[in-house]
Amino acid sequence: MTTHFFTASSLDGFIATAEHSLDWLLKQDIDPDGPMAYQGFEKTIGALAMGASTYEWVMQHEEGRWGYTQPAWVFTHRELEIAEGADIRLTQGDVAGVHAEMVAAADGKDLWVIGGGDLAGQFADAGLLDEVWVQFAPVTLGSGAPLLPRVLDLELLDVARNRNFLCGRYRVLRG
Repeated sequence: MTTHFFTASSLDGFIATAEHSLDWLLKQDIDPDGPMAYQGFEKTIGALAMGASTYEWVMQHEEGRWGYTQPAWVFTHRELEIAEGADIRLTQGDVAGVHAEMVAAADGKDLWVIGGGDLAGQFADAGLLDEVWVQFAPVTLGSGAPLLPRVLDLELLDVARNRNFLCGRYRVLRG
């Protein structure tokens, strides 16, 4: 079981604009079935963790429909409406306790920290983040939500080109 932070980033290191928008990403050319693409990755995942801003963006972008079948933990300090029929657990808990719950629910599959970068950083701070997958889009944003606002040492495991994206998979080095 591996805990992944799988995301896309602008070349200047932002995963969303200052307004939490991903519109810049949706305009990019990527093969959904290509190397290191989301569709193949998502099939290996048994549980999800995401921040409230990511959850709200997904719900707005998908017009209230929840597209994941895996149980999801949403880290939030505010009230959020839960998508009908979705296995979503709102939490203010520490990532270590939630990680243990995710492992139990994932039934042997991997875990995915969707967003944002600070949440992935909290998992890394607790020694619970194993890999970082980044699809670098050919765009700069100038500001926004940083990719990973932490100091981490990483080892490059794999690289690929998926149309206009440079994709990298890294192992988080500890100690």
